[in-house]
Amino acid sequence: MSVSPDRELDALEQDVALEQQYVTTLYRKLDTERVDAQRRLDETLRLTGGTPQARTERDVATTLYTDRLSQLSSVEQGLCFGRLDFLPDHAEETTYIGRLGLFDEDDDYRPLLVDWRAPVARPFYLATAASPEGVRRRRHIRSLSRKVVGVDDEILDLSAADQGQDLGLAGEAALLAALERRRTGEMSDIVATIQAEQDRIIRASPNGVLVVQGGPGTGKTAVALHRAAYLLYTHRQQLTTRGVLVVGPNSTFLRYIGQVLPSLGETGVLLATIGQLYPGLDAAGPVTREAAEIKGRPVMADVLANAVRDRQRVPEPVLEIEFEREILMLDRKTCTEARTRARRSRRPHNLARRIFVSDLLDALTRQAARKLGEDLLDARDVQDIRAEVAADKNVAAAINGLWPKLTPEIVLDELFADRERLRSAAGKALSDTDREHLYSPTDAKWSPSDVPLLDELAELLGEDDTDARAEAARREREDRAYAEGVLDILEQDEEIVDEELLRVGDVLDAELFAERQQRRSEMTAAQRAAQDRTWTFGHVIVDEAQELTAMDWRLLMRRSPNRSMTLVGDVAQTGAAGGAKSWGEVLSPYVADRWRLEELTVNYRTPAEIMAVASRVLADVNPELEAPVSVRETGFEPWLRAVAPAELTAELPGLVDAELSAVDGGTVAVLCPSSLVPALSETLGESGDRVSVMPVERAKGLEFDSVLLVAPDEVVAESPRGLNDLYVALTRATRRMGVVQTGDLVPALRLMD
Repeated sequence: MSVSPDRELDALEQDVALEQQYVTTLYRKLDTERVDAQRRLDETLRLTGGTPQARTERDVATTLYTDRLSQLSSVEQGLCFGRLDFLPDHAEETTYIGRLGLFDEDDDYRPLLVDWRAPVARPFYLATAASPEGVRRRRHIRSLSRKVVGVDDEILDLSAADQGQDLGLAGEAALLAALERRRTGEMSDIVATIQAEQDRIIRASPNGVLVVQGGPGTGKTAVALHRAAYLLYTHRQQLTTRGVLVVGPNSTFLRYIGQVLPSLGETGVLLATIGQLYPGLDAAGPVTREAAEIKGRPVMADVLANAVRDRQRVPEPVLEIEFEREILMLDRKTCTEARTRARRSRRPHNLARRIFVSDLLDALTRQAARKLGEDLLDARDVQDIRAEVAADKNVAAAINGLWPKLTPEIVLDELFADRERLRSAAGKALSDTDREHLYSPTDAKWSPSDVPLLDELAELLGEDDTDARAEAARREREDRAYAEGVLDILEQDEEIVDEELLRVGDVLDAELFAERQQRRSEMTAAQRAAQDRTWTFGHVIVDEAQELTAMDWRLLMRRSPNRSMTLVGDVAQTGAAGGAKSWGEVLSPYVADRWRLEELTVNYRTPAEIMAVASRVLADVNPELEAPVSVRETGFEPWLRAVAPAELTAELPGLVDAELSAVDGGTVAVLCPSSLVPALSETLGESGDRVSVMPVERAKGLEFDSVLLVAPDEVVAESPRGLNDLYVALTRATRRMGVVQTGDLVPALRLMD
């Protein structure tokens, strides 16, 4: 018997109203927990004094309540997005799925809302009609702010049910609704629509190196971020203290994904580009393609090691030093022996320097003692002479000239600014042309490709913290002396009216007072890691990993000595000249063949009409690569329009306006060669926030409702992997795409003509 449309509408409205009641209850619970966590945090912060154990417990509680408040505040949107109704013989009848767990303390901590990462939530993503996993019905709950606006049901226990069997999609209605949503310039999470192949990767073991290979639109980035949230939830004790690092290709990308992890209840992950992984730097300076490629080569590690060794000099043949109206001399033999002993220690340059300096001070002390009459001096006299020699500014200057204390910035800046230093350090590893590309006599800003080199130099140089430790000890003594002085004043000002009254000193000693005067650190592990170059993370996730150079990988592997990593990317989209050609080539120096590969095969972003064009380009990139299968069609065929170069700036605004109207509130990206970005940005300067003009390399990982690809032949020509870049450009759109041809048509695009 069929059901009338009116009755179906009434039933749907009743379901929405029913879910609204429950969701309202959940938000009340969320608000109550938020108020309670704030109250407990305030009470904890008011506690002072106590034993060391009490102070430690107070700090732990402060961190706990602060983290919980951050979680509760970040899940306001879409708190509850799903419901599972189980078959009668199941332990649970109904389970609601959401962004974090909420429990009813008055009912033996009965779960009101199950965190999407909990094992009991897995059927929400994996259950199908063929394998229902005990689920009778799966309901997707759509909401706007705190209001439920719709529900989509799937009945899984009927043999006639046939839901997405071709692609194995769970919750197609909710998934397609999410895919049709307009883009806002920020990435949305996929927590309500995770598919089975994605869920398997998200919940994989954190041990070892997991490579996630996936074509455009397969959800690689979303999977990586949800994996970070899942690992922190499931392995919290293991990862909280060391943190999780998520590395993205550029700052635009990090802003794009910036709200995803907080919306999933996680706020302690460090998001960074390679250019931000050297404390104190956010390297974004310009660099030529040629220089970036050279700086990324593995041979640069040898060049930098040679550059450091070149700073460890010996005199030719003798160095004369004036000391107290006498001339002391350092000859080549003495200095060479000291240098050899320092190098054999295998310590970094600045730490090995101590050995070199000590040996030279011994030699100079012996000379000074002989001039004063060595036979007349005892051991204490000799020690006094040595101290005077060490403190002499002429001696210090001479030794610094032979083996200076160095920083990575000084070494790299002076290396690139001096052709002779470059020639000596490079030897035969770099050609004359290579060295000219690296030569930079001006005081240029650091580029992202410089950061791995600075990190490599930091390893080679080490840090002599003798002065820093002495300064810290001095400040500690000053703080304690200040605290004792304050307590003395307070004690003197007290009026003792009763012998049993507590004095200030009875409840507050100088050590505790000094501690309270110091600025307490309440930074998260991610914040501390951002300031510590030697920090090693519990897990490292890299997006667009195919773009990293050999030197980038050296830096990242230092951050992950346990090799607990998730690498997501697509070798077909490699644009960087020093990027990956294969995952085995990248990883073999570090883990040999001990890495796992997972593949994403379904394209959720790019419509089939656009993917048909992109697939032809992919075939030219590598005939063995298969394009991911698109899940939807939009009915809009990609278009191509030929425009004379001189008319481009006049024609483009009209084309952009047409696309803005077509996507009705969505976003439009104009992707073009780097050389055209300034002119086109100026031309479209008044188009509003919904229009972005950028080179293809900056568009990696991003998506837009409509894409206008300008001058595809120049995009191909300006890059050593131009067809890869073209493939990237053609797969950024979620709804519409147009190509503006200003020169020769790229062969793979001829069918559009």
